[in-house]
Amino acid sequence: MKNPEHLSLHGQRLLDRRSFLGTAGLSAAGLGLSSLLQSDGLLAEEVQTVGGKQPIRPQIDPNQPYQSRAAHFDTPAKQVLVIYLPGAVSHVDTFDYKPELFKLDGKKPPGLPAVTFEGPSGNIAKPFWNYQPHGQSGKMVSDLLPHLAKQVDDFCFIHSLHTDTSAHPQGENFMNTGFTMEGFPSFGSWVTYALGTENQDLPAFVAINDPRGLARSGKNNFGNGFLPAAYQGTDFNAKHPPNHLSRPQSLTAFDDQQTIDLLQRLNAKHLAAYPGDANLAGRIASYELAGKMQMSVPDVMDLSSETQSTIEAYGVEGGSDLKSEYAKNCILARRLIEKGVRVVQLFNGSDPSGGNGITNWDSHSNILKTHAMQAEIMDQPTAALIADMKQRGLLDHTLVVWATEFGRMPFLQANGTGRDHNPNAFTCFLTGAGVKKAHSHGASDSFGFKAEVDPVSVYDFNATLLHLMGLDHERLTFYHNGLERRLTNVHGHVIRDVLA
Repeated sequence: MKNPEHLSLHGQRLLDRRSFLGTAGLSAAGLGLSSLLQSDGLLAEEVQTVGGKQPIRPQIDPNQPYQSRAAHFDTPAKQVLVIYLPGAVSHVDTFDYKPELFKLDGKKPPGLPAVTFEGPSGNIAKPFWNYQPHGQSGKMVSDLLPHLAKQVDDFCFIHSLHTDTSAHPQGENFMNTGFTMEGFPSFGSWVTYALGTENQDLPAFVAINDPRGLARSGKNNFGNGFLPAAYQGTDFNAKHPPNHLSRPQSLTAFDDQQTIDLLQRLNAKHLAAYPGDANLAGRIASYELAGKMQMSVPDVMDLSSETQSTIEAYGVEGGSDLKSEYAKNCILARRLIEKGVRVVQLFNGSDPSGGNGITNWDSHSNILKTHAMQAEIMDQPTAALIADMKQRGLLDHTLVVWATEFGRMPFLQANGTGRDHNPNAFTCFLTGAGVKKAHSHGASDSFGFKAEVDPVSVYDFNATLLHLMGLDHERLTFYHNGLERRLTNVHGHVIRDVLA
């Protein structure tokens, strides 16, 4: 500054380079220390969430990051199976019966948008499949899903879901991570971070991808985000086991075991030299789990012990190749739950090249053909999986979630053969531990266009899933970039009406 004379003596001192650097260094150190103390909960004032509650952070032993941990409160559900259907299943063609659509078929009533996600809208279209009442509850389900229809008395439907986006990548992110952006932990990661797992020989969180590949958001759907890497989902399916588990043919079993023993001794010695290094302990635990998986994964993937009646019930034989592979994935999901894996996420549909109803449920054209194709793959194996888990007693302690990212419009697109994205209303269902049976919560309007009665946001949905697992969504947090982050951000309420 050329003319500092008008500044006070104190102001002139602030322009001194050494004084500035000294002050800045002390300030930065103070801020850093405060941040470290706050992250460890050592400041005099208690750390609080945005809702004014004290966070509940799991006490994790770095040497045993997967060790089973107590929930915040006791609930029946100890494990969770998420059946996720990328592409947006049409609620008005499956579980959300709207008689008005039959009356208004081919018409264009006022009040509905002229343009939607992919362009101009067409006329109202009645469901492409007839609806029939099912079970003692008389629940109306379309003929598209005859196998799941037989089990409606065990299901708890949520008909008033709505979301914040009409794009698939953001929709998948929102449903599975609580945020439309990438980089946030998935639901399965939050659960395993909080609860660990019962089986120490298998991953705490397994993602079983569709035979056709990953969904649109890829590994973000089961990623760990900013949580420790130990809590990301391990992805494999019945056709493709995890990579690099097989012992090289040039290495004998004896040599392999000797190598493992040596590595364990070296790791233990190294860890003893750095007892406070949680990252080191976590890496060692991860490598040790990989070693255990060399034995446990081939065993859980071996379907040869399944009875012929089970193979037939799941539809492994007699259908398309895709149905057969998905059916095997369903059997694998059940076996993982039986082994005590905390979270299993089973995908029905992928999106390696845009989907458009061929690789997933995204039916912008020829919905009669494309939805029928996806239903042929999904319906029987999924129904068999739920029925099999029920008869084995697994639903007594397992929550099952059937979900998609949004719904589809009650009217056709301008092409006249498909339905566009509908973020305003869609349907998911729950079954198993902790939820009501033969129950429907909320409702969309008479067209199935917008959630109208007891609307449920994605935040509410995820808050409820965490509650069913014994976790308080407002207090399960992870300190990241100065914020107490959580799955539901700063939103969400538990849907009490669906709790058993």
